[in-house]
Amino acid sequence: MDPFSRRTVLRAAAAGTAGLAAAAPVTAGADVAADQARQRAFAAAAAEFGVPEQVLLGVSYLQSRWESHGGSPSTGAGFGPMHLTDVRTVAAGGSHHDKGTEDPRGDLARAVLRPVEPQHATPVPALQTVDLAAELTGEHPEALRTDATQNIRGGAAVLAHYQRELGVRSTNPADWYGAVARYSGATDSDAAAFFADEVFRTISGGASRVTGDGQSVRLAATKVSPARGQLRSLALPACARGDVEAPSDVSAEWIPAPYQQTGSGAGDYGNYDKAERPQSQQITHIVIHDTECTYDAALGLVQDPTYLGWHYTLRSTDGHIAQHILTKDVGWHAGNWYVNAKSIGVEHEGFAAQGTWYTEAVYRTSAKLVRYLADKYRIPLDRQHILGHDNVPGTLPSTVAGMHWDPGPYWDWSHYFDLLGAPLRSWARQSTGLVTIRPDFATNQPGFTGCDSAGAACTLRGSSAVILRTEPRDDAPLLPDPGLHPGGSASTMDVSDVGSRASAGQQYAVAEVRGEWTAIWFLGQKGWFRSAAAVPALGQVVTPKPGLASVPVYGRAYPEASAYPANITPQELTPLQYTFAAGQKYAAGPVLPSEYYWSTTFDPATHVVVRGETNYVQIQFGHRVAYVKTEDVVIQRP
Repeated sequence: MDPFSRRTVLRAAAAGTAGLAAAAPVTAGADVAADQARQRAFAAAAAEFGVPEQVLLGVSYLQSRWESHGGSPSTGAGFGPMHLTDVRTVAAGGSHHDKGTEDPRGDLARAVLRPVEPQHATPVPALQTVDLAAELTGEHPEALRTDATQNIRGGAAVLAHYQRELGVRSTNPADWYGAVARYSGATDSDAAAFFADEVFRTISGGASRVTGDGQSVRLAATKVSPARGQLRSLALPACARGDVEAPSDVSAEWIPAPYQQTGSGAGDYGNYDKAERPQSQQITHIVIHDTECTYDAALGLVQDPTYLGWHYTLRSTDGHIAQHILTKDVGWHAGNWYVNAKSIGVEHEGFAAQGTWYTEAVYRTSAKLVRYLADKYRIPLDRQHILGHDNVPGTLPSTVAGMHWDPGPYWDWSHYFDLLGAPLRSWARQSTGLVTIRPDFATNQPGFTGCDSAGAACTLRGSSAVILRTEPRDDAPLLPDPGLHPGGSASTMDVSDVGSRASAGQQYAVAEVRGEWTAIWFLGQKGWFRSAAAVPALGQVVTPKPGLASVPVYGRAYPEASAYPANITPQELTPLQYTFAAGQKYAAGPVLPSEYYWSTTFDPATHVVVRGETNYVQIQFGHRVAYVKTEDVVIQRP
């Protein structure tokens, strides 16, 4: 018998062996709204497989927030509302190099770093839960990946199967803790417990939202005291936290990057630099990345001394954290040495280059980690200090085009800042001349291209990105970006092209308003977007000082030449290829000291922080930030 045509038999078997009464699937009536279809699917699957509906909704929320994502995979090769994993169908061959050609170290005092991907970067197979779901339901894996209703059925069947293997017969949600922990796919008890605890926290607090495809789903708050003792029956090992710097309530372990010599020269070493931050330099930024490879491959890369190094890697399926470099030390991750020297790099398992989506589990652990680090180092929780790698500027005109663009337009910055406890709300009661970009993530679905090697249209899904136009109309050309597109050609809708794109949480100075359209100053020109995608903001702007026709814009906030000791060659203060002219305004970020961390040798005793008299203001200049000298500008309220 064809295994995918035995649906009726398998449904009965799954429900019967659960030892629970199997209710018939709920049939939608003509009077039931179409936007309730997913809610009904959860209720029907819960009844069919004997899973408490609250548990099914809670697990799905922590994986996908009930989204179907058009049948496209997550960063952890998971599909649909229940995140059924199918690594075989996901082209998991990305790498850091797919996101640009930047030198991850970005220090012109040293040779350009072009690390070679070692053989161990080949993706390691992950869970294959879609196969188990297919066996339990009789549905074909393709349907389980792409049909939201069948995906929910598959997830319910897998949960019920895990519960049966635990030997627990109960309709009480509290007694499903072990099955939920196992569903996470975690390989250690800490990660499994974190996932299950977050699921039951969601159940106790309740949740409701409208998905990107218009489905209204609600989980009513139900106070539950889960049976956490069931975790022991999974026999998972505990994590070795070691020297890890992370909150106590997340799953984290210490997997160190090597600091070792790779050749006979004083500068032949990898893959980070020793430092004594914050005593030597203040840590002012946290940079959010994605890996462009699987979690296991990323661990292999960061442990290679000939490769590059970052501070943390987060696993997609359950949010598990691995720390590789102490935060006092400087990683080679952002492609800009000034930013590297003053930041912490956090990598998330993911594939921005393939248009994949991020799980709720990774959002939650990342937010906990970043909030912990921000509190430790007194870093403000805003988009001027919590940067995407795609917001880091090129160091010189020649490096702008090669800068990376992760975590990409599908990272939900608004939701992330909600989880950070710093929501992107408007505190202004009226127009201020400054706006915060804040589209509705679920319904804001730009038509990007290039999520596969053929350059085809990407799956439409929610995005943080707001597309800018040269005129206030939907069919107007995109803005040109002379750094990304020399010669004056317009930007494109390729998923990697940030030349005409603002992002949620970023603040810009208003240049003009016409009807339902707003223009902001962006890379020396006006960029138009529909005003509903932003809210008034409070803050400051910078303008050129009176009498200056324009001011130079820099990719690094380095000291003046006279500040360098005689044995250290001064770094050139070369402006980027953009124009900041009189009459333009840009949102002001932090005022930063001019510093250069000279650390070109293996011996940290020789490292020097060069400090100058010049100060800079970080500005939101385009999609990326930039720096202008305080002596060139006026900082004011708009």
